[in-house]
Amino acid sequence: MSTSEAPAPADPFVHPALFYRDPQEYIDGTVPFVRAGLDADEPVAVAVPGDNLELIRAELGDDARRVRLLDMREAGRNPGRIIPGVLRAFADAQPAGRRVRIIGEPIWAGRSAVEYPACVQHEALINAAFQGREATILCPYDVVRLPERMVADAYATHPTVIPTGAADERRSHAYAPAEVVARYNEPLPPAPDVAECAFDKTTLSAARHHAVGEGARLGLEGVRLDDLALVAAELTTNSVVHGDGGGTLRVWAEGGHVVCEVRDGGRLADPLAGRRPVPRDQRGGRGLLLVNLVSDLVRMHTAQDGTTVRAYLG
Repeated sequence: MSTSEAPAPADPFVHPALFYRDPQEYIDGTVPFVRAGLDADEPVAVAVPGDNLELIRAELGDDARRVRLLDMREAGRNPGRIIPGVLRAFADAQPAGRRVRIIGEPIWAGRSAVEYPACVQHEALINAAFQGREATILCPYDVVRLPERMVADAYATHPTVIPTGAADERRSHAYAPAEVVARYNEPLPPAPDVAECAFDKTTLSAARHHAVGEGARLGLEGVRLDDLALVAAELTTNSVVHGDGGGTLRVWAEGGHVVCEVRDGGRLADPLAGRRPVPRDQRGGRGLLLVNLVSDLVRMHTAQDGTTVRAYLG
């Protein structure tokens, strides 16, 4: 473990992983956490998969009305939008300096192998996104249904853990969030052999029209086709402005989604790019954020020789 990655003792941000084996352990670990927040007059949000959300709602009874309840299968379908669209959206809406308390469960049995790298990177990046904030974010992990490697990764992305059957937090000696972000910055699976559209600053419009045409041919329509147009426009513009002046775009169908891929020769140095809310008065800087907000999944790989971004739209 790199001790430089451990949060400073004075850091007000708290980020434990809660390991559970069954519904009762889930309730025992989450509901007292919520009630403690309510008793302390802290704003509380719960963003977990639907079945678990109903467990918490039923146990809270009338107190559920005092909690922001979100189905993570919808609000956090794309892990890249959880920090800006769920966690920071709730925390930033509270009075400055007021501690917030959140349960977030972004990793559940059924997450696909394509989704998981984005999920674990999200869990690692929470620590940087909330460093210095008055916030506690509890992340439950089902140790029975999740693969062992996902549980092991939880030790690396959380500075403290609550083992099954335990009530108190313990320091995670495997905590290394920066290493997790780097390890899962892996090359994306090979793309199918489809038409490639090269673009530069003079052909951005043509690239967007190519993406929309392919999306329509593959079955997107209405709002989702508009979303694809937005994704293509933002990603290609980012490549021109922040990459090496141009790149390539491809669109294909995969697993019930239309995938829009943009590749360029630039390197993305900020792992939180696209995951920070943007102040209303700031000009620009919303490209990757918008892509995260409208996509069902965003996968990314960046290296010295270039960056690839894939956005999935159902």
